[in-house]
Amino acid sequence: MDGKIFNSRGVHVAIVLGPAIFDLKGQKIYDLRGVNIYKLSGELVGHLTDPQSAKRRLDKSTDKLFPKG
Repeated sequence: MDGKIFNSRGVHVAIVLGPAIFDLKGQKIYDLRGVNIYKLSGELVGHLTDPQSAKRRLDKSTDKLFPKG
């Protein structure tokens, strides 16, 4: 499901389009498989808390994946 990703403070930090996560400039930064977030190299780096919502929020521990937010 496509949608927006917000950090734990409610700041919009990324966009989900299909199985990919893009930064706010449109650059692909992560792959998304289910609720798991992977680096483009294939390394598991985190997960989403609510994969069914169009407005996904990150755990505080996952905020570091999107440092500009």
